[in-house]
Amino acid sequence: MELFSAPWWSALMAIILIDLVLAGDNAIVIALAARNLPAQLQKKAIIWGTVGAIGVRAVMTVGVVWLLQVPGLMLVGGLGLVWIAYKLLADQGGSEHEAPVVSTFWGAMKTIVVADALMGVDNVLGVAGAAHGAFDLVIIGLLISVPIVVFGSSVVLKLVERFPVIIQIGAAVLAVTAAKMIINEPMLDSVFDGPALPNTAARWGTYLITVAAVLGGGRWATRRAATRT
Repeated sequence: MELFSAPWWSALMAIILIDLVLAGDNAIVIALAARNLPAQLQKKAIIWGTVGAIGVRAVMTVGVVWLLQVPGLMLVGGLGLVWIAYKLLADQGGSEHEAPVVSTFWGAMKTIVVADALMGVDNVLGVAGAAHGAFDLVIIGLLISVPIVVFGSSVVLKLVERFPVIIQIGAAVLAVTAAKMIINEPMLDSVFDGPALPNTAARWGTYLITVAAVLGGGRWATRRAATRT
């Protein structure tokens, strides 16, 4: 992908939106992890926790980019993103966030790093898929995601609360990214790769079905949860 080209900027915008939408849960847990520390240690824990989170996220990102080169994993990654996008909508009315209670600096830092590693998989997978192998975009996505997760929780939550449509748009972006990953799976080249009408229909059909399944499934799950309450 050519640097600063239209596809490059489009992928970057998708990465930023994915970061904004998916960072909310991570940021909440990280904030709660340090809530019981003395005021003078909270900032220190967040700063050093951020350093550790950057390292963990970098290893995870590089690992995902490498693994996505393995035949079949683009398909698996795409299907995984479909599930993540669906859960993003289905869990809107979920229960309150919980995090381990810690009262020491090292306990808080450990919780921040572990939480980012465990909860950052969806973000890393989404960024790696949206980057389409462009390592510069992967690095930019990594750099953008960490400050959003650690420092931007209140901003993300206010944006989502004020503009709930961001969640729908973000889920749709993830669905499109998932469809692109599935279409770009080398094992499925015979289905999607080619100018023939069946290939074109398969590509567009995959996009439409994936987006419709995510948005429709998320809406169904939300309504079902509402009827239970």
